Amino acid sequence: MFDCVIIGSGVVGSLIARKLSSYQLNVAVIEKEPDVGNVVTMANSAIVHSGYDPVPGSLKAKLNVLGNAMFDKIADELDVEFDRCGSLTVALYDEQLPLLEELSKRSAENGVPVKILTKEEVLKMEPNINKDVKAALFAPTAGLINPFTLCTHAIENAVDNGVKLFLDEKVVDIKKDKDVFKVICASKNVYETKVVINAAGIYSEEIHKMIEDVDYQLIPRKGEYFLLDHYSDSLVKHTIFPLPSEKGKGILVSPTTGGTYIVGPSAEVTFSKDDVSTDKPTLDEIKRQALDLVPSIPFNQVIRTFAGTRPTPTTHDFIIGFAKSDDHFINCSGIESPGLASSPAIAEYVVNEFVSKVLSLKKKESYNPYVKKRVNLKAMSLKERNELIKKNPAYGEIICNCEKVTLGEILDEFNSSVPPRTIKAVRKRTRAGFGKCQGGFCQPLVAKLIAEKFNIPLNKVLYQYDDSYVAKYKVKDNNDDK
Repeated sequence: MFDCVIIGSGVVGSLIARKLSSYQLNVAVIEKEPDVGNVVTMANSAIVHSGYDPVPGSLKAKLNVLGNAMFDKIADELDVEFDRCGSLTVALYDEQLPLLEELSKRSAENGVPVKILTKEEVLKMEPNINKDVKAALFAPTAGLINPFTLCTHAIENAVDNGVKLFLDEKVVDIKKDKDVFKVICASKNVYETKVVINAAGIYSEEIHKMIEDVDYQLIPRKGEYFLLDHYSDSLVKHTIFPLPSEKGKGILVSPTTGGTYIVGPSAEVTFSKDDVSTDKPTLDEIKRQALDLVPSIPFNQVIRTFAGTRPTPTTHDFIIGFAKSDDHFINCSGIESPGLASSPAIAEYVVNEFVSKVLSLKKKESYNPYVKKRVNLKAMSLKERNELIKKNPAYGEIICNCEKVTLGEILDEFNSSVPPRTIKAVRKRTRAGFGKCQGGFCQPLVAKLIAEKFNIPLNKVLYQYDDSYVAKYKVKDNNDDK
């Protein structure tokens, strides 16, 4: 019997869990995937938006601005890579200048500091932007975040503070018996709870429908991306946006916290919430629009294309609050962009405005907001690295040559309270496999480490989802001379 069950462990569900872990509550998180942050959180632009774009007065505007301001503290407590590099929203034509002025006014209404830069100022900041640029809106509070470690470290911190995490648990039904919800999973496990928080991302509409009819729809909108290698540090220093349209913020060009560059996304309505395929016509259109912004993008440095889906609500705003029929069922639905930037504030809002109305919140004296700090070899001097390797030789054994990830760093993740159990989970936590060869060399080593850690056969190691085995069967026993 739990006080609260959170359905979904994307970045929003994980940060809500972390917030609730600071109180004397019995909390569980149920996730249908074999790892946290495997769906919407895993495939986004990794941008902490400043908040100039959302419609003033909307939940998006309010929570984006509040969330943005929280990231310096969050990143420190959760040991997450964060760079408040700022963004430039570019006008390439004279007829776009009035829209730039409108965005500046909207920024003022939302309380976001911005400045309209002249052509000369823009090119001084970003020499590789299209030389025909007319002006740009500079938002200094925008930033870059590592969304993978934000999510995994948030749920790890929640678990360290007493939250229970249940993976591979797909919710198939929810029933109410007097004052108790019974959350029923495909595994036949049943979780009883006083309060349910629906943070199921793109599937939150289906979860909501398990208790009542809904008056909105979540439309899956697919975004396709290019990822470029960290071949240089001079392509762009800021996140570069075109002027937004009715489809969204448009095709951006941006560095990432890992030193790579991201280009995209598209914004295509898709009929499947699981559709993360890419296609040449869409990628060609992304490339065309991106080259309008930054003509020197070297697409011969692309190391990966990928896609993610986002839940676009027909309400055009976040859907957060009590269900119409039950104030012990709290929805956190329709969290599309700027959901990542808003996520810390969404967690505060859900707990302070809704959970506090139905549960007694007593602070936990033992609560520790800090996750265990990871060894950051890239930030060490050669002397510091050598001293560390003398103490622990595992930090001198390279597993992923592209990203220079060591055995010691992977073992640290295995020893955390939310260890990675799939190859993709190791990637998200350590970047092993995120480089130029995309795991071509390190993936067998990572698979072997997972098999050894969890004492399973190598052909039972998953890449990401159920049945995504990377090895089928043994072709030879170790003691076979043939």
